[in-house]
Amino acid sequence: MPAPPQPLLLLSSRPWNVGLPDRLCVALERPVHTIGKPAALQLEAVAALDPEWIFVPHWSHLIPEAIWSRWPTVIFHMTDLPFGRGGSPMQNLIQRGHSSTMLTALRCSAELDAGPIYLKEPLSLQGSAEEIFLRADALIEAMIAGIVREQPEPQPQQGEPVLFSRRKPEQSNLEVCPRGDLLACYDQIRMLDAEGYPHAFLEAHGLRLEFRRVSRRSDGLYADVRITRLNSNLSSPPPRQRRLLKASRGWPDRHAAPSPDLAARATAWRAG
Repeated sequence: MPAPPQPLLLLSSRPWNVGLPDRLCVALERPVHTIGKPAALQLEAVAALDPEWIFVPHWSHLIPEAIWSRWPTVIFHMTDLPFGRGGSPMQNLIQRGHSSTMLTALRCSAELDAGPIYLKEPLSLQGSAEEIFLRADALIEAMIAGIVREQPEPQPQQGEPVLFSRRKPEQSNLEVCPRGDLLACYDQIRMLDAEGYPHAFLEAHGLRLEFRRVSRRSDGLYADVRITRLNSNLSSPPPRQRRLLKASRGWPDRHAAPSPDLAARATAWRAG
């Protein structure tokens, strides 16, 4: 009787990869496990699973050498390596005007994004960051299945490396876009529109405006905006102060008894 196939292990901390393990389990007819938190990525835990492969769809944390040197660990990087080694590959590509890229499957190594390459597949960079990640998720599924079934030998990277720098949260400010450049603002908003990313923002009058779900139309850009207080010290006043403030401005107080006229109108409305 043949031995059961070894399991696979996925490392991903992002919600768009949540259905990937179940789909791979069905397609490859073997157990597929997931680790989503850096603290759970321990040598003992991986050894207990003893996976045939470790695949890394989306992981922004250090993978210990004791793990990647013992089990073949395949990282998925959203550039045509060796072009674009480093952090924030999708955002760096879009800022440079790229509309498509290659999704590269490479073996984890000591040097960042420098390991040998298993395969590459084209990937569109159109749409929001979340749409791009969902598109990549489907592509990663097919690439993992191909690697597991065909067991290819990875090949060394060819060419001169081009390095990317990981973006910082302050770079999400729309002030960094050229003045009056709608296309730059559009790209800035869409490339940051995914869970876990610092959304594009502006700050004015003690408020922070965060932009999502942007679309381009003939008369400009349309987007959803979330507005919050910029300074935590500007928190809402306690209820009693809010009532006094409303009274001073002539606003209705929901804690006060309704006026006779208002109560009469409410009774008439309920009576229908």
